[in-house]
Amino acid sequence: MSYLDNVRTFVRVYELGSMSAAGRDLRISPAVTSSRISQLEEHLGVRLFQRTTRSLTPTEQGQSFYRGATDILEAVENAEAQIANITENPKGSLYVAAPLGVGRRLIAPQVPGFIEAYPEVSVRLRLTDRKVDLTTEGLDLAFFLGQPEDSNLRIRKIADVERVLCAAPSYIDKHGMPASGADLVAGGHECLSLRFPGATEFQWRLSTPEGPKRFRVPGRYECDDGDVLTDWALAGHGIAMKPVFEIAHHLRSGALVPVAMQTPPEPIQMACLFTHRRRQDPKTRLFMEFMIERISATIRDTERPE
Repeated sequence: MSYLDNVRTFVRVYELGSMSAAGRDLRISPAVTSSRISQLEEHLGVRLFQRTTRSLTPTEQGQSFYRGATDILEAVENAEAQIANITENPKGSLYVAAPLGVGRRLIAPQVPGFIEAYPEVSVRLRLTDRKVDLTTEGLDLAFFLGQPEDSNLRIRKIADVERVLCAAPSYIDKHGMPASGADLVAGGHECLSLRFPGATEFQWRLSTPEGPKRFRVPGRYECDDGDVLTDWALAGHGIAMKPVFEIAHHLRSGALVPVAMQTPPEPIQMACLFTHRRRQDPKTRLFMEFMIERISATIRDTERPE
């Protein structure tokens, strides 16, 4: 398996553009990563990367070998998947990404049950509210809220997730209860924004009697972690737009209350994103089906307080 290990290491170095990043991803030391690339170059008799102290650039031969290397690994994975399907005994590591709220509340609690059912599978769960790239980050699948931009990937829809605009009673006592999106803008309400580096102008898409409409809401608070927005809202600092399943217990307790109910947010799609090749892997397929069943049930059971 040493040659395949070298090929896998080369592919991750190529995709991540760094020996150290590839080493972290593969859970090996930088020295082992470098050694594997050197062994592969010696075997092939070519330089796969041009190395300097500050950069790592694939050579023409490296670019060519990458295309063949991915085919090699795909063929091996497909062969292993066929055996796993026959034996119903999936093995290996599964790399999964999810937004923070989805991952913490819907995915992570179910992982132990999946591992108990399939003890030879390891789950590497990565939680982030930023956009992820399945290919460059070596992910098998990613759960997400919204609409993906990459049309080359496959999507499995899970549910339409209800959202709510909410604030703490202390905020309402101080700033008043907005009835609609127009009130948010005209009243200069503090709207808490989930934003990432490079994000475009922030707007909230709300349902109005005339149909969906975007509101350029004001606000001085923004963060790329949705749970931070919840904490700010609970502390009375502003109004947040949140999936109901994330804050249902706060709505039930009265710690947060719905606002601007004349123009509620549109539901947002929750889905699973994967490549066609990854869908053939039985551990990916089994994890997806396992999670979709449980996520759907949790969302259905989440009741929005009156």
